[in-house]
Amino acid sequence: MDFTIEKYKELLEALKNHNHLILRHDVDLKPNFSLRIAQVETAAGLKAIYYFRTVPKSYDEEIIRQIVSLGHRAGYHYESLTTCNGDMEAAYEDFCKNLEKLREVVPITTACAHGSPRSPWNSQEMWETTKQHDIHALGIDYEPMLDTDFSKTLYLTDTGRRWDGYKVSVRDKVPQYQEQWEKAGLVFHSTDDIIRALRNPEHPIHQKELLINTHPQRWMPIGLGWLKETTLQNVKNIAKRIIVLNQN
Repeated sequence: MDFTIEKYKELLEALKNHNHLILRHDVDLKPNFSLRIAQVETAAGLKAIYYFRTVPKSYDEEIIRQIVSLGHRAGYHYESLTTCNGDMEAAYEDFCKNLEKLREVVPITTACAHGSPRSPWNSQEMWETTKQHDIHALGIDYEPMLDTDFSKTLYLTDTGRRWDGYKVSVRDKVPQYQEQWEKAGLVFHSTDDIIRALRNPEHPIHQKELLINTHPQRWMPIGLGWLKETTLQNVKNIAKRIIVLNQN
């Protein structure tokens, strides 16, 4: 079974075979699940970055503090352009306000945009489109999708509860490199596919730096919650595929 706690532990052990690794987590909801994953990573001797939204279903100050106390980093998972209905100036003010709110809890020097697949706005465009504002001038030293050299770095994400979910993803992908990665054999469907690649020292996955992103609410013990998450995500993938098709 995939996307279980035990399978995640197997993945972490395999990831120790990779020399250039950044572990990232998008805490879209259920922050208590993120704490559980953080504890598992600490036990495995690995550290990660946890990106928290500032909406109630993601934001929990005590859990944020606990995760940082384990040695992990916290970041801001911003969606300001969506919440401000595309108003760039209002979005910038919203970003700054929420960034300071998080910084009152723990140090924050990294931020990454939330995908918001149903939104017509991509919050990352706050920095890319008008160039009026610079995220790095706000004390942010790392925005993964802006500051990563994807010519050298492979991006793997469990969006869609699958590792080749870029096919149905609205924003959580790197379009300009997906075809290259596919031709190089660097596209995986299941967690076991990634584990096998990492265990093989000759696999091309070892020729790239690795940025791996998970959504902790997907990883849980087998049970009704696991089954519900599986079923719900399958429905979401159908909806996202329709959105992607309409964009093309």
